[in-house]
Amino acid sequence: MTVTNENKRVFAYARVSTANQEKGLEAQLRALNEYCKRMGITDFTIFTDENQSGAKSSRPGLDAMMEAIRRGEAKAVIVYSFSRYARSVTHLLRALEEFEKIGVSFISLTESIDTSTPLGRSVFVILGAVAQLERDLIRERVRNGLANAKAKGVRLGRLKTRPSEMIRVLRQRGQTYRQISQLLGISSGAVSAEIRAMKKEIAEGKITIPVPPAPKPEITKSSEDDVKIELEVTRY
Repeated sequence: MTVTNENKRVFAYARVSTANQEKGLEAQLRALNEYCKRMGITDFTIFTDENQSGAKSSRPGLDAMMEAIRRGEAKAVIVYSFSRYARSVTHLLRALEEFEKIGVSFISLTESIDTSTPLGRSVFVILGAVAQLERDLIRERVRNGLANAKAKGVRLGRLKTRPSEMIRVLRQRGQTYRQISQLLGISSGAVSAEIRAMKKEIAEGKITIPVPPAPKPEITKSSEDDVKIELEVTRY
């Protein structure tokens, strides 16, 4: 069934982080109902999330609302504030971009923003710049954190658990990857990774492969007899 613009409804959304914020949820619902009454909006549905952190991009009430929006059932979304809807500026910007593509306006009561107006549409530009700044700051903090950790001698990356020394010894003794894997009870991938690391260290001159000593000739009974015969012949 095709949903016409006349059949589309207004959606509203409210959220509190803990179950103890019952009054906070009531205040949001009251503000949303009063706004709809003041604007003459009678056909609206309110979605709520209680005991749901704003850090989560996926919440039961929010997910249900977004599914209905993507089915084309909404013409506008009203929230009490940006923070009640989005977990970050980037999250909010992605939602606003999706609403714009679908043709759904977004209204925030606290910030007095309505994206159906020229002033509201200019918010996209501002939020885009803020979101980019937010991403740059996060990257900068990560880089600084890694540099600081390396300066303190902290080992970065996943802790290596494979028995490196045993893998190398067995490989130098001619064992295949599969044989090493079975003997040590590890994956072939771990064996392959260690062998690659060893080859790289050899190529960079960090390690050298010790040359095994030449095997001593095995003296058998027949060889002893040959020596005795040769000595007898020499004597005569």
